[in-house]
Amino acid sequence: MPLRLASRIRSIQSSPSSAAVDRMLQARRAGRDIVSLIVGEPDFDTPTHIREAACAAIRAGKTRYTQTAGTEELRRAVIDKFKRENGLSYGLDNVIVSSGAKQVLFNALLATLDDGDEVLVPAPYWVSYPDMVRVAGGVPVVIPADPANGLKVSAHALEAAITPRSRWLVLNFPSNPSGTCYCAAEMAQIAAVLERHPQVMLLTDEVYEHIRYDNTPMIHPLVVAPHLSDRTLVVNGVSKTYAMTGWRIGYAAGPVELVQAMTTLQSQSTSNATTVAQAAALAALTGPQDFIAHWVCIYRQRRDRVLQLLEGVEGLRCIEPQGAFYIYVDCAKLIGRVSADGQAMRTDNDVVSHLFDNAGVAVMAGSAFGASPYFRLSIAVAMETLEEACARMARAVRSLHVA
Repeated sequence: MPLRLASRIRSIQSSPSSAAVDRMLQARRAGRDIVSLIVGEPDFDTPTHIREAACAAIRAGKTRYTQTAGTEELRRAVIDKFKRENGLSYGLDNVIVSSGAKQVLFNALLATLDDGDEVLVPAPYWVSYPDMVRVAGGVPVVIPADPANGLKVSAHALEAAITPRSRWLVLNFPSNPSGTCYCAAEMAQIAAVLERHPQVMLLTDEVYEHIRYDNTPMIHPLVVAPHLSDRTLVVNGVSKTYAMTGWRIGYAAGPVELVQAMTTLQSQSTSNATTVAQAAALAALTGPQDFIAHWVCIYRQRRDRVLQLLEGVEGLRCIEPQGAFYIYVDCAKLIGRVSADGQAMRTDNDVVSHLFDNAGVAVMAGSAFGASPYFRLSIAVAMETLEEACARMARAVRSLHVA
C-alpha cells in the first residue's frame, strides 16, 4: 500500500526561509556567485562567557535531564529579566523554557486550539505563524496591515477581524520582516479592543526585543494594559539578542494554567531543552550585557547604509525599520516591467527571481510574509556584502523596462 500522510501535513508547506536557503545553496554548489541576504541570524559569534558556561557545565557533568519546564536557575533568571527589563512580575510556575521560541509558540497553539478556532495574524507576519496554526487544527485569519501606518495592524482592523471563534492575537515586535514597533498609544488601542473580547488571548513574540534603533526602551503591552496579564503569553528567547540561534533556547511567561498545559505537552514531545544550552542561556541572561549595544550600533550602521544605497534606485521604496535586522522593500513600481530576456514582473516572486537570476542576490519575497509586493533582505551580514548586494540589485532593477 502507498504511504498515507496525515491531512495536517498536507495542509502546510515547508518553511519558505528553508526553501530559499536550499535554492541558494544549490546554486552555489553549481558554481554560481550568490550573495545571500536570506538568513535571519546574527553574524556575530556567541560571546565567550556564554560558550565558557556551556563548557563548564559539560566538565561538571551537568548533562542529565532537567525538569521539563527548565532548570529552576534558568527560570528564575527569566523571571528576573522580565522584572528588570519589562516591569513584569511572574512566579516560577508561570515560566517555561523550550527548545527555541518556535517550540514555545507551537506548544501554546497546540495546548489551546480546537479544530476551527481562529488565530488573528497581522500581515506581514513571520513565515511560520499560519502553518503552525494549521497544524494545531486552527484557522489563521490574516489581517492586512496598513502601509500608511508603518505596516502595523490598526485597532479598527483588529476589531473587524474578531469573531466568536477567535482565540489568539499574535503580535511580533520589532517585526520580522518589517522591523516595525508599536508605541504605548497603539498598544493601548489594541488592548481596548481585546478588553471587549475576553475570548481572545494575546501572544507577544518579542525575540528581537533588544535590537531597536530609536534608543528608547520598549513599553511592554502588559505595562500599558496589566488587566490582560491573565490571558497573555510573553514569548522570548536568546537566539537573536545573544547570537545563539543554534543553541535552541526559548522561553515564555504566562498564566499558570496555560504554562502547565504547555509543560505537559512538552513532556510528551522533547521533554527538557538541552541541559548544556540551558546553562549557556543562564549565563546569557545573568552575565554582561554591554556587547548588545555595540552589536545594535553595527546593525544600525548597516541599516542606514542600505537605506542610503537603495533610496536612489527608482522603483524601490524601503520601509525604515525601527528594530530587528531586516529591511522590507516595497517593489510595487516594478510590477508590470519586463526583463531583457522577456520575463514580466507580475508578482514580488518574479522580482525576487529576477534579482536571483540576473544579479546573484538572494532575498525573500513578501508573499512568504503575507504582504505583497515586497521583498525582505537581512542586514545580519558584513557591510561590504551589503554594499555589493545593493550595487547588484540596483543594476538588475535598472535593467527592467516598461512593457
